[in-house]
Amino acid sequence: MADDPDIQLQERRRRHGPRRLLQALSSADSYGLVLLLILVTYALSAAITAAWAVSLVLFVQIATIWVTLQASQAHRHLRRVTGAILVVTAIAAILNLFISRETAGGVMAVISGLLYAVAPVIIVRRLVLRRTVDTQTVLGAIAAYLMVGMGFAFAYRALGALQAGPFFGSQGEGPFPQYLFFSFTTLTTTGYGNLVPDANPGQTLAVLEMLIGQLFLVTAVARVVSAWQPAPGRGRSPTEPDSN
Repeated sequence: MADDPDIQLQERRRRHGPRRLLQALSSADSYGLVLLLILVTYALSAAITAAWAVSLVLFVQIATIWVTLQASQAHRHLRRVTGAILVVTAIAAILNLFISRETAGGVMAVISGLLYAVAPVIIVRRLVLRRTVDTQTVLGAIAAYLMVGMGFAFAYRALGALQAGPFFGSQGEGPFPQYLFFSFTTLTTTGYGNLVPDANPGQTLAVLEMLIGQLFLVTAVARVVSAWQPAPGRGRSPTEPDSN
């Protein structure tokens, strides 16, 4: 039994599983860490509503954008420009700890929205240039899709803080988790209807998110998944003879 090729293959997969996970989180061309940081950003944004949490989320976003640049192998000039923007963003996150919450909310939301508007473009550009469609391509497409939802959530939050009336009208301004909930139900066109933008430009922005979400999902993500080629070693053992 010890010489059975199938058993040996399963044993190699079991040993290499943790190593592949570490590579997905640390490789220079891996979107595993990007996806993990996006999920951390979502969890922090949804769970913590204290004033200092805005700065914490912004620092996590800075790390997310920087890792995205590394994984996407962005041009050196783009890295320098983005790096300078991230430094300014970090300074803004620190200043947020010393200014009023009302003033900080809109400004930080605008900065966060802009960061998440740039990152999906960088990812998609890299995915288009990749010669193969592999696991990293799938992770990159998912990361870009989630970033779109996060970016719109911060855009809605910025509108709610900067416009005259509350974003959700009679529902009030609401905490940031409501904006996250509304953004992703809009992105996926679920549309529960319990939260609705009261007026423009919020309504127009919501329509734009619906269109982007559906077009991205049925074109980019669907095409990537359909063309995905699993890594070698998955499936029939190389030593197994051809039945034909």
